[in-house]
Amino acid sequence: MDAFISPDLLLRWLHVLFGITWIGLLYYFNFVQTEYFKVAEPAAKADAVQKLAPKALAWFRWGAMLTFLTGLGLLHFTMARGLNGYIVIGALMGTLMFLNVWLIIWPKQKIICGIVPGDASKAAPKAALASRTNTLFSAPMLIGMLGSFHGAGAAGAAAISKTGTSISLGLWICLGLIAVIQLNGMFGKTGPMTTVVGVVHCSIALAVAMVALLQFV
Repeated sequence: MDAFISPDLLLRWLHVLFGITWIGLLYYFNFVQTEYFKVAEPAAKADAVQKLAPKALAWFRWGAMLTFLTGLGLLHFTMARGLNGYIVIGALMGTLMFLNVWLIIWPKQKIICGIVPGDASKAAPKAALASRTNTLFSAPMLIGMLGSFHGAGAAGAAAISKTGTSISLGLWICLGLIAVIQLNGMFGKTGPMTTVVGVVHCSIALAVAMVALLQFV
């Protein structure tokens, strides 16, 4: 007797559900909360930092964890037909975004929210840079996830499979861009990502550039 629901479909549904929770809160922090804090009265901001932010961060980090774990499960099914260029960059950026949440953003936010002792003035820029980097990654990461099934052209062919690897120049360039952006997110500056408009434009431009590289290079 066939299963009521296939493990592949169940994992895909959970992956999308948890991903909506995670990325939705990422956008809330970057597009709403951060902008509100710039104009909020000191007392209102302090209250939100102590009472609102920790609750939102709990949903945020566990949404990231569960999205990552279900994504790992999905890779098991995806590998059966090989990993194309889209899913390679999508999975890589998703993994880096997950690590940024747990290894940079959450530790720094614990200091900012007063959960653990530390210098909030030093923690805040590090958390903001990692959060902006995740926002920058979000649009091309989503293209990568969708392209695992709907990729076309050269990028639709398996780059990594059980029989070997065939990584295109375009994919190598994408991987290099991801590495440079991640290193900047750890040690660099926000630059054009400082504003909401800037990070949105950069994210869309990066998505377009990566699609062009995967399709035509």
